[in-house]
Amino acid sequence: MTYHPKSEFLNVMVSRGYLADCTDMQGLDDQLMAGVVPTYIGYDATAKSLHIGHLLNIMMLRWLQKTGHKPITLMGGGTTKVGDPSFRSDERPLLTPEVIDDNISGMQQVFARYLSYGDGATDAIMVNNAEWLDGLNYLDFLRDIGRHFSVNRMLSFESVKSRLDREQSLSFLEFNYMILQAYDFMELNRRYGCALQMGGSDQWGNIVNGIDLTRRVIDGHVFGLTSPLLTTSDGKKMGKSADGAVWLNADMCAPYTFWQFWRNTTDADTGRFLKLYTELPLDECERLGALGGSDINEAKVILANEVTRLVHGIDAANAAEATAREVFEKGGVGDDLPTLVVEASEAAEGISIVQLIVRAGLAKSGKDAKRLIAENGARMNDAPLEDAGLMIDTAALAQPIKLSAGKKRHALVKLG
Repeated sequence: MTYHPKSEFLNVMVSRGYLADCTDMQGLDDQLMAGVVPTYIGYDATAKSLHIGHLLNIMMLRWLQKTGHKPITLMGGGTTKVGDPSFRSDERPLLTPEVIDDNISGMQQVFARYLSYGDGATDAIMVNNAEWLDGLNYLDFLRDIGRHFSVNRMLSFESVKSRLDREQSLSFLEFNYMILQAYDFMELNRRYGCALQMGGSDQWGNIVNGIDLTRRVIDGHVFGLTSPLLTTSDGKKMGKSADGAVWLNADMCAPYTFWQFWRNTTDADTGRFLKLYTELPLDECERLGALGGSDINEAKVILANEVTRLVHGIDAANAAEATAREVFEKGGVGDDLPTLVVEASEAAEGISIVQLIVRAGLAKSGKDAKRLIAENGARMNDAPLEDAGLMIDTAALAQPIKLSAGKKRHALVKLG
């Protein structure tokens, strides 16, 4: 029998496709109906920016706040020093406290776009788990917390089991991560009344551990809710492009490049992504997703505009769309394309076209750039590039040069 939630938040989670599993659907539904439910998602500070893979859960926190509850963004200042082994084939590189703090500062930019922070009942708060993890006494922690964990049970979790089944090393440091995450949930419950942890479905084991620990140590009744691990219709992991992760900070991924990622969504994914990554009404998402032929392209533009507006603001979204229409429909250059600036002194000596393609971000290496040219996939000012040995000098850069890789990726090269 399908459970039909009464609370607005769970209704949104179910109807828009955010829900993979919940530890106690009816119990959580009742709690959400009874009053404000503080809810957290944890983010380890492994990079200076969040990426598209984080957007699904950030949207869940946004909907949580919009439906009258309190988001807690937990920054893993402590747990980043250990590293989450979930579904990884290797150990994360260990970062210094200074790098971790710098990364947290960079990640805050995106949260501020999606959530309203403050002191009100439903205002979001940002917490760093270094507050309680950095000062732990190891022997006290083993005695008071470690005794509640069964190694047999920890070994049975899929995230650990898959690593061991592949006979890949799992360090004792990483093995402790799930204990620390469980401790986080208990501390957040004790300090802030946090009653719900959300995360991707790969976090199920860690979330269940936290629920169990909170019940055993402080007799707290808390819940867990997971979202599906998204893949695109062609089987690729959501958030990955040909060039790797698609970052959310503008200094790591230009707004136009970000917009273009969404504009390039496959037809089959458009309706689903509109439900997950925008706030458009459900019936409108379904109408747009059902469009056929060339009409679906306008739905993709709407998707790109809506997501870019949330991450980078309305001006960036409008500029990206204007540039795309200029480049694709009119064969022009467009003001908002990713731009490589070459200094006059460097141009005077001449720069190879292969080097420019790589530096403009259109190929990962010189070898890739040469292959792109050989396969007729590279163009300069919309004309096919045939000579991988072409040198570009100051005279050639008297006007900006438009470089293209395939039909969808473009960049400008300008003289500084």
